[in-house]
Amino acid sequence: MNNTALTEKHISLGAKMVPFAGYNMPVQYEGINAEHATVRKAVGVFDVSHMGEFILKGENALDLIQRVSSNDASKLYDGKVQYAYLPNEDGGIVDDLLIYRIDEKTYMLVVNASNIEKDWNWIQKFNTQGVEMHNISDKTSLLAVQGPKAAEALQSLTDIDLASMEYYTFTKGMFAGVANVIVSATGYTGAGGFELYCDNEHAETVWNAVFEAGAAFNIKPIGLGARDTLRLEMGFCLYGNDIDDTTSPIEAGLGWVTKFTKTFTNSEALLAEKEAGVKRRLIGFEMIDRGIPRHDYEIVDAAGNVIGKVTSGTQSPSLQKAIGIGYVTKEHAKEGNEIYISIRNTSIKAKVVKFPFYK
Repeated sequence: MNNTALTEKHISLGAKMVPFAGYNMPVQYEGINAEHATVRKAVGVFDVSHMGEFILKGENALDLIQRVSSNDASKLYDGKVQYAYLPNEDGGIVDDLLIYRIDEKTYMLVVNASNIEKDWNWIQKFNTQGVEMHNISDKTSLLAVQGPKAAEALQSLTDIDLASMEYYTFTKGMFAGVANVIVSATGYTGAGGFELYCDNEHAETVWNAVFEAGAAFNIKPIGLGARDTLRLEMGFCLYGNDIDDTTSPIEAGLGWVTKFTKTFTNSEALLAEKEAGVKRRLIGFEMIDRGIPRHDYEIVDAAGNVIGKVTSGTQSPSLQKAIGIGYVTKEHAKEGNEIYISIRNTSIKAKVVKFPFYK
């Protein structure tokens, strides 16, 4: 089991620790609902140092990214971030990721913790033009400071004007007295905020400074449990649940980051799939009757015929109702449609709704 640079800190704060993607991670501190509310209403801090970071450098770095990524990275400029996925050759998804353009010849890719080795090998396979690749995952710490009060809580720690940073941009600078911290206006909660990348040796310094500066804003540590409920309320996909090696990015609603203005892995087949129309769709639904949908529960129609499967589900702390994400056949994917979730052999009524659940 791997530890992050802050594992001892979480244990000392009384976090409930669980194994996640090979790491010993805090799942909750005071409780998922309370932590969820902290992020929605104020500001909370996640240690997400288990995520992977790769640096790609050189004349052909952009060309390599263009060949492996679904999105068009040529649209990036220095300090801009892009969401994308790595298509495989069988119509599925190797991983979803963020692409950071540091300069014209230097990029940072941020990948999911469970896929670090897989993604590295996959990109390396296409690196036929000598792009310099560095896997800096093991020496990089990442804190996600999320919530509407994040900019105010952090501003005293840096000269970077946080409030004026646009969504999906980043800058590198001094933060909490530490040089070269990447401050990124990104996150996985839909609550606004920033992600802070630094070397492991500075992680505790940055963590302590963030909590000291944020004390007046009632800042709190947040575990992975609330990270999941927060992302679910926004309808954000989780790799391994809602998308994986076998799921079609077109069915998963990732057409918006699939740019056919260039050639990339499996782009011809994905274009053909888009033009032919998909047979099933990833939908959001909310429960009408009582019951909580869980991963792999069957979705059925009024007659009990199986029409799909739940990929993620929870009781939404913000909405006080059960919500879920899943794939259903195209004819059942229309907003407002009634569907049923099979929970312990009973069909529980739900309806298809638009993302995000929480507005």
